Parts: sequence; C-alpha cells; structure tokens
Amino acid sequence: MATYCFGVDVGGTTVKLGLFRVDGELLDKWEIPTVTADGGKQILPDVADSILKKMEERGIEREDVVGVGIGAPGPIDSEGTVYKAVNLGWGIFSLKKELQTLLNIPVEAGNDANVAALGEMWKGGGQGYGNVIMITLGTGVGGGIIVEGKMVAGSTGAGGEIGHMHVNDEETIPCNCGNYGCLEQYVSATGISCMAKEKLAASDKSSVLRGTEVTAKDVWDAVKEGDALALEVAEEFGRILGKAAASIATVVNPEIFVIGGGVSKAGSILIDYIQKYYQKYAFTGCRGALFALAKLGNDAGIYGSAKLVLE
Repeated sequence: MATYCFGVDVGGTTVKLGLFRVDGELLDKWEIPTVTADGGKQILPDVADSILKKMEERGIEREDVVGVGIGAPGPIDSEGTVYKAVNLGWGIFSLKKELQTLLNIPVEAGNDANVAALGEMWKGGGQGYGNVIMITLGTGVGGGIIVEGKMVAGSTGAGGEIGHMHVNDEETIPCNCGNYGCLEQYVSATGISCMAKEKLAASDKSSVLRGTEVTAKDVWDAVKEGDALALEVAEEFGRILGKAAASIATVVNPEIFVIGGGVSKAGSILIDYIQKYYQKYAFTGCRGALFALAKLGNDAGIYGSAKLVLE
C-alpha cells in the first residue's frame, strides 16, 4: 500500500516541494529555482527531476507514492488545465497531464491560493472544518474556497479570486487586473499603505506614521500603540474586508474564515476589526462563522497540494 505523497507549490521565484506520509506528516521539504525563461518550459521537467532524485535518495519506489499534487498561480480548473499563468510564462495546457507524463505517477493540480486553503483546512487554521474560506493578505489578495472538504475551482479555475471582488464604484486608479475598485486595492499590504498615505495627506493629525515610508506593518504597529490616524485606517480596512466577507458568506456559508499572508502577522487585532464589521453586515444565518489566523505560513501550499492527491 502506498505510504507517501508529494506536494509542490510553484511560485514566481522558487518552487517549494514537500515529501509527506499519507497521514499528513511532513518528512522533508526543499526548494528549487523557478526558471521562467522561454515560456517557463523548464519548470515542470525541473520539478519532475527533483522529485525523482528525492525518491532515489530515500529509496522510494513509484508504487510507494499515492501521487504528486501541484499548485501554481493562475486559473486551474478541476481537470488540471491551467488557463495562463502570466508570472510563469505559461499559456493554456494540462498541467496535470504534462507532469504525470514526466513522472509516470498520478498527478492532481490546482490554483495556488485554493490549494493553500485546502492545506489550512487539513493541517492549519481551519483544521476540523469542512467549509472554509481562506483570505490571503499579501502584496495582493488571494482567496480559496473549500466546500464540504473540496476546493471550488469554477469553470475556468477562477473561483476564489476574491481579491478582485468589486467593492468601490468611486475608484479612479486601476487595479493590476485592469478593473477599478477591487478588494485588493484596499486590504492588501499595498492597499493598507496607500490608505494610510491618503489619510496622512488629507489630515494634520499628529501620527507616528508621519515621516516614515508607511508599510502595512507600520500601520498595524501604530494601531497597537493607539495612534489615532492608524486606528482610522484599521476601521476602514475592517469595514471593507468585513463587508466583503459577509458577501462571500451569503454564497458559500462557511464555518470559518482563515486569514493568512504577510499582513496577517499583525495578529489577532486584525481579526477583531474584520469580525466587527462582518457581524454588522452578515446575513443572520451566516453570523456564526468563525475567524482564525492561518498556521502553516509558507508551507500551506505544499500541504494543500499533497492533500489534493489524497482525496
């Protein structure tokens, strides 16, 4: 009986890989560079080579491996087809079939944010729950939707792209996606910094943020110190994200929201602001949803990818 599986998380700079037992114990993890030159055509051969070397190193035979799961940025449907991963140079092709051919081992594939959500459900902040929404607050905003233990990818793999929910009709600056007023423009690390700078420019209030570059971390550190202007930013952040979470909840009715990404390092104070406004805007039947911080950090992707092949 097969006792191992691999999880692969393809990023724009590095590919993270993990060797797991089927019970979820992480036995080994390592990284290789992501070679995006020439349309990223070397990425999957490099992944396959790295996995096969690890198997040889540990004396693992193909029949000992349940499969290899892989997560990558960009829309990936439930059949494992990627619909362009711009950061990697990939066009439209079957990620699942190509890696499976290289390895001669079963492969499953998914969008990196959805896969991270699956990882957090399995062994992280959402453990014990089958209906989970993960919101990743980093340079951008990612999302993952798990319903009854399964990822929701949608028809072209764009399910869970909550960073591009439209939340502001008045926005005049375009989002990176080309639309205006996306959630990502306000609650990402970049968005929080921009909101703070706008408030500093529009006000004469004294603030510990004046004279600094104003990163999202600066803002949350200032919130913890009770800085009045930073508190205004935190309220606005909470209102926008809490309202967005309430809208998501009316569609998928999660048991728990798991908040991850670099911004979440601010800790539980961040949850307090989101939850306050979530409770204000949520439909009655959805108000019982819990909020928790992600626990797996940068390993969420390899855990979730491994879980993909254990379904």
